[in-house]
Amino acid sequence: MKRRSFLKSTAIFAAGAATSLPKGALAAGKKFRWRLALGVPKTLPIWGPGIERFATNVEALTDKGLRIRVYGAGELIPALETFDAVKSEKIEMGHSAAYYWQGKLPAAPFFTAVPFGGTIFETLSWLQGGGGQDLYDEMLAPHGVLALACGGTPSQMAGWFNRPINTFEDLKGIKIRIPGFASKVYQLAGATPVLVPGGEVFTSLSTGVIDAAEWVGPYHDYILGLHKAAKYYYGPGWQEQGPLLELMINKKSWESLPPEYQIAIKTAANDTTLWMMNEFNAKNTEYFRKIADEGKVKIARLPASVLEKLKAISSQVLEEVANADPMAKKVHDSLSKFQKDYRAALGAATI
Repeated sequence: MKRRSFLKSTAIFAAGAATSLPKGALAAGKKFRWRLALGVPKTLPIWGPGIERFATNVEALTDKGLRIRVYGAGELIPALETFDAVKSEKIEMGHSAAYYWQGKLPAAPFFTAVPFGGTIFETLSWLQGGGGQDLYDEMLAPHGVLALACGGTPSQMAGWFNRPINTFEDLKGIKIRIPGFASKVYQLAGATPVLVPGGEVFTSLSTGVIDAAEWVGPYHDYILGLHKAAKYYYGPGWQEQGPLLELMINKKSWESLPPEYQIAIKTAANDTTLWMMNEFNAKNTEYFRKIADEGKVKIARLPASVLEKLKAISSQVLEEVANADPMAKKVHDSLSKFQKDYRAALGAATI
């Protein structure tokens, strides 16, 4: 079966809308040319190619009716300005992680990763079946933006450090590149969180501008060269047990599309999420072993006493965020209840 025909059939089946599309709608539809800006360089493995794959699949599913040109961070829009660009209609689409917008939307990090939270599969289950997507839509509606899950990574490491972490007090005074709720946790622990774009992490760490950094995982960390810039590689990734990536879409642009094109985007986004997860799992396995075999950095687990204190602070941070913003509270309460029920069911069903 030809790839385009297969993808088109998959789109209709996955959306459960095989009988709702008028015959010839794709071929006769209006032509659209959209721009999508990434929050990372387009050359970043898995992430960049994953979104190029997304654009290619959308084009195939719509018989070239919707073509999306992908731009890397800085080519069209600065890395940390994609949300504003989508909101202001400068571009139709942006791809990043919601926790970068926490300064504008206090609830946003809940849609990426929660410290000591669940895996990406848990977050996806909450979005699709636990009311999470409705809250996502509600949060973004005043800004004229909507977002779909589109990619993500497995559990991460805690990060790269140029100082040993033997006690909780060793965190005090360090400058660490860290986004999301974890930045507030580190701040309360006595560290100084810094938000550095991906393209600047290696230089900042190797020159001492920062003392520590978390990025994505063994594969991306290695190709970014972080094993050459730090002495210690700590786990586990308490700050991001499985961060979700988001596809932001200008709402007016979305509403201008025929329904079948919207189905194509949703289907391609779902495909991208699964594809990225599989790629990351395979590559992270390979490169964790590579880092260990090269023996140039010390791989260690954060002491239990440190993790316990970080967990206590994390609970405090999440409660404070929820109590300070009505939308954040709605999201926090929904996710917390879902996670509790999800883990109870998972624990009962697994060996």
